[in-house]
Amino acid sequence: MIYLDHAATTPLHPLALEAMMPYLTHEFGNPSSLHHLGKNAKHAVEWSREQIANLLGARSAEIVLNSGATEGNNHALKGIARRLASRGKHIISSTIEHDATLHPLLQLEKEGFEITWVSVDENGVFRLDEFQKALRSDTILVSLMHANNEMGVLQPVREVGAICREKGIIFHCDACQTVGHIPVDVKGLNVDLLSLSAHKFYGAKGAGALYVRRGVRLETLVDGGHQQKGRRAGTENVPALVAMGVAANLAIEAIARGDEARVAALRERLISGIEKGVEGAFLNGHRTARVPGIANFSFEGIEGEGLILELDAKSGICASTGSACAAGSLDPSPVLLAIGREIGLARAGTRFSLGRGTTEAEVDELLRVLPQVLESLRVLSPENRINLVAGRSDGAG
Repeated sequence: MIYLDHAATTPLHPLALEAMMPYLTHEFGNPSSLHHLGKNAKHAVEWSREQIANLLGARSAEIVLNSGATEGNNHALKGIARRLASRGKHIISSTIEHDATLHPLLQLEKEGFEITWVSVDENGVFRLDEFQKALRSDTILVSLMHANNEMGVLQPVREVGAICREKGIIFHCDACQTVGHIPVDVKGLNVDLLSLSAHKFYGAKGAGALYVRRGVRLETLVDGGHQQKGRRAGTENVPALVAMGVAANLAIEAIARGDEARVAALRERLISGIEKGVEGAFLNGHRTARVPGIANFSFEGIEGEGLILELDAKSGICASTGSACAAGSLDPSPVLLAIGREIGLARAGTRFSLGRGTTEAEVDELLRVLPQVLESLRVLSPENRINLVAGRSDGAG
């Protein structure tokens, strides 16, 4: 198997797995219990909170632990909008957001909020000039992802955050594709709220966090007990949170070592190899302003889903068409449509996402088999069958 789908999920790091095992067995206490098992679990939860704070350059009191970025995005967007509704009901976001941001905003729209969707340029970068024109006196919230999950393109979060801070507007950022891979400093980015998921940086699924800057108040998303000072009800997922804490520490070490530079070099090897060796290949998104591990291509004459299935079946190569949450959909990628790709190329988008364990040999194997798989798929496509028949008729006439 060659795993090139790290943007969908990363493998659980062995040290993270080892750390979580006691809390799946003998250290099974509820963090809210007063006896020693409960206190042990509580200590583990607070330790994880501190590690996430260290990763983000935040205070531990600013970290709300949760089940992942989908919950974090819902909490941030709905919590701020509903709390500040008396001040205004205008929200700004981008046309390339993940469904975990898009759908909470669509729900708020049903509740009477007005959403302005700012477009991106042909490179997939948020248009700052359009954003500034969209700002109004009743704008209460802006949400912009740090890097797009399909193309990997980095967005001008720092600049947007500075504008929001100057105007007193709350700014939320979905940073799933950057936390744990490149330096993410919440103060430097000027964010008020930031969402992350542990399984995107070698932690366990079912764990994540929402950074809430000190002084920012938002409505609760889940009502229930008084866990986490009433900010997020429900018994904490102790094993997964412990694994997340370990993964956060490992990420800090990896960033300090410069591991992202090695991954970026492999990404460049992949992009250059496809551009040189594959006919009808179009790189989606900015050539260099992207996270280290993501490259997205559209290939003429094929459907992205078919290519993914064929790569897996014939070569054991795992890739994706874009967001794992949209897998199985035959609709063209809204993200690729947003950068101006025509419908056929928007359906052909294919994401290759590399990780810390990816090797040159694996990239080279993809570059070897990809032209063969594409050729076989193009021959089988209905369009090419028609062209072949037409060509034979012309020749016989």
